[in-house]
Order: sequence, then C-alpha cells, then structure tokens
Amino acid sequence: MQHGIFTILLLLVSNTFMTFAWYGHLKMQQNHISDNWPLIAVIMFSWGIAFFEYCAQVPANRMGFHGNGGPFSLFQLKIIQEVVSLTVFTLMAVLFFKTETLHWNHLVAFFCLVMAVFFAFLKV
Repeated sequence: MQHGIFTILLLLVSNTFMTFAWYGHLKMQQNHISDNWPLIAVIMFSWGIAFFEYCAQVPANRMGFHGNGGPFSLFQLKIIQEVVSLTVFTLMAVLFFKTETLHWNHLVAFFCLVMAVFFAFLKV
C-alpha cells in the first residue's frame, strides 16, 4: 500500500514539472519574459525542467511496477499516469493561465478517464 501511495505522489510531482516544461514557456511568453528567445533556447529551458520530471517519474515507475515489488501492472501505471497528468494539467491551465475555462465536456472526458482506471483495476 505504501509503495502505491508513494508512486502516485511521485507521479504528481513528476507531472507538475512536466506541465511546466511543456507549457510554462507559453506563460513566460504571455508575460513577455521569453518573447525574444530563439526556439532552441525555449527547448533547452523546457529540457532543463523536464530533467526534474524524470527524477520523479523513473523512481515512481520502478517503485510502482509489480515486477519490482510494487502494486501496479504496466498498464495500470500508464493509466494512472495519464489521469494524474490530465488532472495536474487542468489545475495548472485553470489556475496558472487563467485564460482557460473548464467546460462540461471536459468533466465528462475526465469521468471517462476515471472509468478507464476503474476498468484497468478490475480483476479478470
């Protein structure tokens, strides 16, 4: 149980860094911080942030994988990661960008993802 909780916490940290790596440069551009940066500088900036994402993602997967004594199958890890990723992204988009709005169809899509997790954990 402890490995599962720690795996999910590491995935939350990992996806927070990854969301900043993928979309943080857009916020910096909105704030006129990186307006004149060449694309290669933006890429290097994002890679620098993504390093920390991997520092959490790799241990999360190693610890959580049942082949290493963790509670999750490879499919379960991936589905959990996707739900965590979209949850973190949604919070960041709504709170950080403030120009994005959450609509009913997004909530329905998230419900479908939660159902995907439910089905992935069914014992068959």
